[in-house]
Amino acid sequence: MPRPIEARIDLAALRHNYLLAQRRARVGNPAAQAWAVIKANAYGHGLLRAAGALADLADGFALLDLADAVSLREAGIRQPMLLLEGFFEPADLEICAQYRLTVVVHRLEQLLMLGRAVLPAALPIYLKLNTGMNRLGLSDDELPAAWREIERASTIGPVTLMSHFAEADGTERERCIDWQLQRFARMIEGCAAAAGLPVSLANSAAILRYARTAGAWVRPGIMLYGGSPFADESAAQLGLAPVMTLRSRIIAVQHVEAGERVGYGGTFVARQPTRVGIVACGYADGYPRHAGTGTPILVAGERTQTLGRVSMDMLACDLSELPTVGVDAPVVLWGEGMPADEVAAAAGTISYELFCALARRVPLVVV
Repeated sequence: MPRPIEARIDLAALRHNYLLAQRRARVGNPAAQAWAVIKANAYGHGLLRAAGALADLADGFALLDLADAVSLREAGIRQPMLLLEGFFEPADLEICAQYRLTVVVHRLEQLLMLGRAVLPAALPIYLKLNTGMNRLGLSDDELPAAWREIERASTIGPVTLMSHFAEADGTERERCIDWQLQRFARMIEGCAAAAGLPVSLANSAAILRYARTAGAWVRPGIMLYGGSPFADESAAQLGLAPVMTLRSRIIAVQHVEAGERVGYGGTFVARQPTRVGIVACGYADGYPRHAGTGTPILVAGERTQTLGRVSMDMLACDLSELPTVGVDAPVVLWGEGMPADEVAAAAGTISYELFCALARRVPLVVV
């Protein structure tokens, strides 16, 4: 019998969440289209699996790796594809043209590479502007030189303007995006050639909270997988459905007296007699090791909490209030009935990390 742990991937939930992103974007712009962001192996859900589930819905797919884009094309995916970090060397460009990819350009050197390339077709580009995230993107000072390169390069096709919000998930609402929108507008005003070009700004948080940011294209990421981008609003409140449910079972029960410790380092000390359930899931499965006592967990459909330090292959939970629950009881670590956002918050992280960290050794069950 295999070890009793699995991750259930609900493709109907993925489709539901994508359609929700589309609908919310079109509140702000009825013509808005949505890139399904499937980078990082579709946030741990499976690149080909996610793309296949959305193949008849998605306006396009956004990802990072050139090899992943090629694999999707060869699997029959025909929608536009956007490489979010663009290309890294001149040799990439011929492949991008061959497979009809759109590339993000975020530095002048990339434009110079494009200008020198000999390609069978011009490449559509997303010109990324740095409006305050200070991660990728061209500055005010670099824009004039960038436009000169764009205007003289026959290898550059249609241009879309792009930026990325740093604080769209913040609690101060409009202020969180206004300062970047203002910078974006100033940058465009300072460059006549940029006027009237299509725009892509909105991530999951902006799609859900700021309809006015929906340009020609939006870029839903975490919301596709049923995670909330907000600390003050749950996925369920936003109408999102969990796509990944990590499930296991109780494999042992210990009876611990007051004063006894549980787990490595003895970080949990029982204050009273305690029933402790041992779950077949640990950090080698992708559960966060830094999730301490009190992290929520669902056992036999009832909420309880973890106890002590997470081990490589096991963790402990409190069964004191669940006297009829014993060995073989079902456990949900996150997903259906136990929001990943709650688990992540208790562990001092975000649901993105939980999903992406799912270990390869965990069997997948696809619905």
